Amino acid sequence: MFFETTLADALHQFATLFAVVDPVGTVPVFIAVTATIAPDRRRAVAYRAVLFAALVLMGFLIAGQPVLNAIDVNLTSFQIAGGIVLFLFALTMIFGDSKPDREISEVSKNVAEWAVYPLAIPSIASPGAMLAVVVLTDNDVHSIAAQAVTAGITLAVLGLSLVLMLVAMPVQRLIGKAGASIVSRVMGLILAAVAVDHVISAIILRFGL
Repeated sequence: MFFETTLADALHQFATLFAVVDPVGTVPVFIAVTATIAPDRRRAVAYRAVLFAALVLMGFLIAGQPVLNAIDVNLTSFQIAGGIVLFLFALTMIFGDSKPDREISEVSKNVAEWAVYPLAIPSIASPGAMLAVVVLTDNDVHSIAAQAVTAGITLAVLGLSLVLMLVAMPVQRLIGKAGASIVSRVMGLILAAVAVDHVISAIILRFGL
């Protein structure tokens, strides 16, 4: 039973992080910002983008809750607020401009900056992803081992983002811009359901319902 519960939690966390990071939706952004550079430099941009995103998300995972405690903000309140923000973020994925359309329009002409913006932030380490890693690693609920598992799942999702960027051209030819837009909207629907679940769980925990 413990293993089954742990596996279910891991799958839930993977689904949440996959939705907020949206590795598939990052592919068109990566192609747009690296279309005019050599393949070796394109790979370097991919590695640097994932590295920067990992540093940001691991920083939030490790220091997010202590910072909240320092300013005397209860994590359940943050979870409710985070769930609402995640829900609103999901609505923009579903009804607004798709992730590729929104972020391709923000492409910088400076190759050195592409790995940081818009790839690492906000395409990979999105605001939703930053909130998610804090909520998923509640120090009052999860042990260090459980939080390490969450960190590993986060890195696995980032690794998947890296793989998709490294094979970006074949993926783009396979699904096209329209396909990436559809996937992004489906991820938004999944994220909306996850956000509602976070809010309900936090309310139950906070008020003992």
